[in-house]
Amino acid sequence: MKIILCQLFDILIYPGLLFLFAAGLTADWVDRKLYARMQNRQGPRWFQPLADFVKLVSKETITPKAVDSPLFKVLPYIAIAAVASCIMMIPLQNMDALLSFQGDLIVIAYMLTIPTMCLFLIGWYSSSPYAAVGSMRVLTQFFAYEVPLLLALLGPAVIAGSWSVGDIAFYYNAKPVMTAVNIAGLLVALIALQGKLERVPFDIPHAETEIVGGVFTEYSGKLYAFIKLAMSMEMIVVAALFSAVFLGGSLGLSGVLGFLVFIGKLFAIIFISALIRSLMARVRIEQMINFCWRVLTPAAMAQLIISIIVRAVYG
Repeated sequence: MKIILCQLFDILIYPGLLFLFAAGLTADWVDRKLYARMQNRQGPRWFQPLADFVKLVSKETITPKAVDSPLFKVLPYIAIAAVASCIMMIPLQNMDALLSFQGDLIVIAYMLTIPTMCLFLIGWYSSSPYAAVGSMRVLTQFFAYEVPLLLALLGPAVIAGSWSVGDIAFYYNAKPVMTAVNIAGLLVALIALQGKLERVPFDIPHAETEIVGGVFTEYSGKLYAFIKLAMSMEMIVVAALFSAVFLGGSLGLSGVLGFLVFIGKLFAIIFISALIRSLMARVRIEQMINFCWRVLTPAAMAQLIISIIVRAVYG
């Protein structure tokens, strides 16, 4: 009985759904606040993301007649489930994740493609031309950023000699000087993250000035609230993954101190993401594809080659 209660706590409270819910809303507020301050605006109050969520949940959910209604309604929850599953495999305030095994890095990378596929299906089944255009942009953009992102994640794994996120974090905690080798990979991953989360300059799939709201055009009420929540939660999960893989996680600290180190690195990544968002303007889809394949992918390949050489030399 005690084991079951502990498992329920892990899934529902920490590091599960409740933690991701609170952290996702907090990350959304921090991102919006930083974005506003960088533009010399005041920005929202701390409770604004929660107020927006409650407002959307309380509104009527309108489902167009032509859509595949069951799939249309269930996709946001599938995206949330995929993101919540990933956090169980990432070490937070210590070196041990709840579910740690060799190859969990690849599993996380795979699981994080599910929210993107959900966005594609949302647009494809929305029976709206704007949503259809948005869904095609989601898929096109996915094939552009996913390759350099995966290659960037492989570099630290090669040096650490493990495909486990916990083992990689432990390695760089023991040898912090080796994190300098992965700087190029971290930069590639941070830029690719903008595409994965569909943020400026890669917010092409839901460009309001071009295609209304893209894949979100026909979404309203609680469905829109939960798909936006899934994207905020995904930001937390990917930032936590980058912290563990590139920055050594919580530096081996446990308890409150380890949690504070983890949170500090988490929001440092969110700050960089907000900085990129404030400095850049939206690019066209072909510009995004060319940049990913001609700049990010060669940079990630070079990082991977360097990682293989470092691993061969220093073991």
